[in-house]
Amino acid sequence: MLKKELAGARGQRREMLERDLSATKKMLEVIYPVLGKLEGIVLEYEMVALSGVKIYGDAFHRALNTVFEEENFITHAETITRKRFSFERARARSVGVFGHTYFPYSRDELEQQPDICRRDLHELMVVHANVEGMGILELPVYEREVLRFALLRDKPFGLGELSGCLKLTPTACGKITKTLVVKGLLSKVGGGERRCFEFRITEAGVSMFNRRHSGRSLGRFN
Repeated sequence: MLKKELAGARGQRREMLERDLSATKKMLEVIYPVLGKLEGIVLEYEMVALSGVKIYGDAFHRALNTVFEEENFITHAETITRKRFSFERARARSVGVFGHTYFPYSRDELEQQPDICRRDLHELMVVHANVEGMGILELPVYEREVLRFALLRDKPFGLGELSGCLKLTPTACGKITKTLVVKGLLSKVGGGERRCFEFRITEAGVSMFNRRHSGRSLGRFN
């Protein structure tokens, strides 16, 4: 894979590829079981930041439109200068402006919690697969109504409020919201890993209402 990347690289990107990439290799080894293949991955992905300077992502996955980063605590946090810290924040903003998902892993996570690293990537892939090309009218009716409620409310809501509006039990509402969280259309607010207190609509959820897969009006939540 590296030989193929080097063959088509020039200038600064080639220099980046000729450096020690053992950390990037470790990252790819950890996430490979989830990806299943390395096809479509670009090493030392070159971008031009908003400031005009060239920046590089450790690995870019074309299909997921995601920049993966391996970050060592010592070199990315403990010993960096304030100027470098600010540069890293600006770099992350540039990646966002390009429309890419920024997906960093710490070296400690890769070495000590590889299962969690793979779990998080799996969740990203689930969201990407479920939302890609999907419009609001393609969702089950109750999922549509939950999103419509969340959009019009425009602030966090609990299962009790949702239950009152949909005339469903809190248990039923909990199952629907859980599905929408997995799809990336709702996000959890407060609570812990096993239980959350409230939910709110995500940007992906809002964008569902802007996709025109049908000429019918979406109406209003009553």
